[in-house]
Amino acid sequence: MYQVTFSNQSMGEINKLGKFEQLELIDKLSSLTAAQLENPKESLGEFQREGKTYYRMRVGDWRVYFEIDQAASILHAHYILHHHTIADFVFRFKLPYKEETMVEQEDSFWKYLESIKK
Repeated sequence: MYQVTFSNQSMGEINKLGKFEQLELIDKLSSLTAAQLENPKESLGEFQREGKTYYRMRVGDWRVYFEIDQAASILHAHYILHHHTIADFVFRFKLPYKEETMVEQEDSFWKYLESIKK
């Protein structure tokens, strides 16, 4: 079993969730085993980015991006993103991004697109 830690972004997203969703998400993360991580199944994926191994786990409408420090048995959640958002798309498809991109609200992007249409 891993100790689970959260980045500021992921804690912010967890705090926005209802209690039931929080418990479900944290339970799924904390119950991951080394065997599951070695052989990822449908709701769990693995990819390389900037020399690091990241995992992507689907929990309901949320996507949790995390990495593991095997030596310390720590699972660190970097990002918790709602599926079908720009931030999720950018990170998943390894497009160039800045840290700020993950924190931005997607609503502002859509408002911007609407404003240039007019």
